[in-house]
Amino acid sequence: MRGRLGTRGAVAAAILAACCLAVPAVAAAKDNTVWLCKPGLADNPCKPGLSTTQVSPTGEVLGTSQPKAKKPKVDCFYVYPTVSDDQSRNSDLSIDPEERSIALYQAARYSQRCRVFAPMYEQITLQALFSGEPVTEQESALAYGDVLSAWKTYLRKYNDGRGIVLVGHSQGTFVLRQLIAEQVDKRPGVRKRLVGAYLYGGNVEVKEGKLVGGDFKHIPGCASPKQTGCVVGFSTFNAPVPADSNFGRVGGRLSTGDPATRDILCVNPAAVGGGPGTLDSIYPSEPFAPGTTIGIATQAVGVPRPDVSTTWIEAKGDYTGTCDSSDDADVLQITSLGGAPTLNPVPDATWGLHLVDANIALGNAVKLLKRQVKAYEKTAG
Repeated sequence: MRGRLGTRGAVAAAILAACCLAVPAVAAAKDNTVWLCKPGLADNPCKPGLSTTQVSPTGEVLGTSQPKAKKPKVDCFYVYPTVSDDQSRNSDLSIDPEERSIALYQAARYSQRCRVFAPMYEQITLQALFSGEPVTEQESALAYGDVLSAWKTYLRKYNDGRGIVLVGHSQGTFVLRQLIAEQVDKRPGVRKRLVGAYLYGGNVEVKEGKLVGGDFKHIPGCASPKQTGCVVGFSTFNAPVPADSNFGRVGGRLSTGDPATRDILCVNPAAVGGGPGTLDSIYPSEPFAPGTTIGIATQAVGVPRPDVSTTWIEAKGDYTGTCDSSDDADVLQITSLGGAPTLNPVPDATWGLHLVDANIALGNAVKLLKRQVKAYEKTAG
């Protein structure tokens, strides 16, 4: 995403904190999935079209394009971050404007390369965060149980042996970390169908100095653009990482690992093998669900939106990014280029640029997925 981030701390802090809760195991899962996105779904927010306007770092319109989407040969399973404005501690399963908007922002562009499945789930809400009361294990288990049930339903009814891509951000990534550990990493038959996992802003843990271990025994971080069955993950910063950072540091408030033996995974989709890469940022042209809490926070972010008729805005060359491990923190450090605005942390430096994680390199991620799908098809026969 482009533009200056606002600093409306109370709103942003609740959004960011809500998305990052560890969840316990549950003994059983329900089978009553409500699909936010699914092939054939009427008014599907994950299939909005791909028309795109390219802009310069200073916001000048450079041209338009109409990317072509071939019939997808793999599926994406997406778990969204905290967005619910429901006035309960766990959300209900009704599809509200904020869930539709987040699916557009974070998952819809992947429809260029995969069929997107996104379940509704009874996530921890903003109301629970504003209450001042701690989230209970039962509340967290309810959220995870819905995703687990949806995953089992997807495998049973819709997968039909197809390759799978997992996508999540914040609360979605934390939920997927558990799901992958329990339902994918331990199961060779499912694991071999994993094309890749894109897990943003969720502190995926690996063994110190390694790309594997930690959260997953068999599934590593990606080391090559053609590697399949691996994880792309990072948290975005553009300044030194504070000692009390919520992201990028093992053993902090949002990480339970041992900093002596583990690191946080950072894989840059613009430079998977390491080093710097120019980021291809893509975000929708329409504002995020006006009138909702996250819609208000997005306005505070201040992303400039030229008056365009396309569904998407693409900004190539606004930022460069590199995975950096300075001061024992592992994050994607970005730098503004060509007059692009300097992004500001919200609500404070301990969160880094968490709000831009999913879109800052979305174009790079979709291109990387194209290469992974081709590689997967060769190995899958």
